[in-house]
Amino acid sequence: MVALARPIWPHCGYGADRTDPIGCRGVRVSDYTACLAHLTDDERGAYRDGLAPGADVDHRGTTFTADLLGILFDALLDHDTAEVHLGAVRFDEARFLSDAIFEDATFSGYTADFSGAIFSGDAQFDGTIFSGEARFDRAAFSHSAFFREARFSDRARFEEATFSGEARFDRAAFSRDARFQGVTFADETGFDGATFSDWAQFDGATFAVSSRFGPLVCAQRVGLSGALFEAPVTLEIAAQEVACQRTQWRSTATMRLRYATVDLDDAVLAFPVAVTAHPAPFTTIFGKVPEQLLEGLDSTTMVTSVRGVDAAHLVLTDIDLSACRFFGAFHLDQIRLVGCTFARTPTGAHHLWPFEWTSRRTLVEEHHWRARTPDRKGFNPNLGWRIPPTGTEPSLIPEPEVVSGLYQQLRKALEDAKNEPDAADFYYGEMEMRRHDRENRPRSERILLTAYWMISGYGLRALRAFGSLFFAMVLTMVLLMWVGLPADPPAPRTRGTVTAEQKVDVTTKVPGPGGAAPGPLGERFTRERAEKAGRTAVNSVVFRSAGQGLTVAGTYIEMASRLVEPVLLALALLAIRGRVKR
Repeated sequence: MVALARPIWPHCGYGADRTDPIGCRGVRVSDYTACLAHLTDDERGAYRDGLAPGADVDHRGTTFTADLLGILFDALLDHDTAEVHLGAVRFDEARFLSDAIFEDATFSGYTADFSGAIFSGDAQFDGTIFSGEARFDRAAFSHSAFFREARFSDRARFEEATFSGEARFDRAAFSRDARFQGVTFADETGFDGATFSDWAQFDGATFAVSSRFGPLVCAQRVGLSGALFEAPVTLEIAAQEVACQRTQWRSTATMRLRYATVDLDDAVLAFPVAVTAHPAPFTTIFGKVPEQLLEGLDSTTMVTSVRGVDAAHLVLTDIDLSACRFFGAFHLDQIRLVGCTFARTPTGAHHLWPFEWTSRRTLVEEHHWRARTPDRKGFNPNLGWRIPPTGTEPSLIPEPEVVSGLYQQLRKALEDAKNEPDAADFYYGEMEMRRHDRENRPRSERILLTAYWMISGYGLRALRAFGSLFFAMVLTMVLLMWVGLPADPPAPRTRGTVTAEQKVDVTTKVPGPGGAAPGPLGERFTRERAEKAGRTAVNSVVFRSAGQGLTVAGTYIEMASRLVEPVLLALALLAIRGRVKR
């Protein structure tokens, strides 16, 4: 058995002996040499008579029975309100052997300190008002703990506390930050309708059997980093930020969120976890949970990072992923995305064909790469691309080869979900990153990709493909009128012979390419020649010959058009199909 350290306060020492040199750890009362539990009846009566409602009390390390706690409460009872009224209190390491009923009590002092206290019976703080800082660090609640409708006007601290029984904080109101770091909730936990005006920190907390967390409203940040959920759970949170770095879910979970910006860095998902944007205010058995603390904010739910997450177990529904970093996640090809939105390309013109950015869904990793300055030492916010958070090292931004792989995996996930239009955008992004990958792609491949991009947008831009087709047809017509159509097309020649049997043998020969174009330029570009050239160009689109007499040069021009123009038509039709296919 580990020996307890000697208290830092002057302690009672009752019952000390050789085996227990410390004895009773209760703080001495006033001018007496014993704690409240070991005062004589006369001494206890004198101490009680000196108390009044709102008085400061110090009973650190004292062991309270129901009778002893009743004596203290009788002295602090405000007869006007019929409620117990305490000033600053110190119950550090106190032990409550029976039910500790502080229901509707008021702690008006600068602190209500229960650090390290042991509650062997139920702890009831329903409706309690804590005007100063409430400290329950390392407190142990062996049975139920009730803080329903409690009011914490200052900081509330429950760090490393242990709730072995049910813990209820329904409709509790925390005016400043609430600290539950490292808390163990061994039984059901309730924060139904709880409101936090500042941070709510549950980092490193353990939820052993809790089936529900919330719904709660937090004006700032709900910290769940490093928290452990061992049983299936539903989390309902309306907050500006929800931090889930290294959070562990050892069973299925559903997160219903409002307003929140969520960080899932290195979260551990052993079973499917769904993150969903909740469309309306949460409700409990008490009615709607008020959201005044978040009034005026955009209720859109955003996930900013899934780095280090096994995405095979992740389901995102109606989430804004415009700033989400996917680099570093695993099994992105198995992630499930339903109704999610992504960042878009910048609007407006740029200096290259096709002169304006085509709107498409993009990953924020592409934005960061494109916003990086040529020297890779900073970011240019004037390009229209998103820049990473302040302090991001430019050299750590993923290169095109990596971003291309991210697009490829997410494209597969969308294709598996039969979401062809969105998958098409990710295919476009994948090809864009391959085209810009100077370090790993040979020049010849990048030239081919550039041509593919210019003429049809990788087979995904119907308007660009039709434009290229129209340009090819016009070019074919111009070339045919210039050098492809002869001035006088040669007529077919017919020859015949008379045989000995008085029979006529006639042969008609169609002339091959030949002839020359008219001399002056004005004679070449005429309406008649334009009609002939146009007929040849149109027939080339459907891979047919117009049967028009051509020069040698015209024959090669027609052959080239019959190869190129059907391909451009096919790319245009493919682009249309990709946009309308479900």
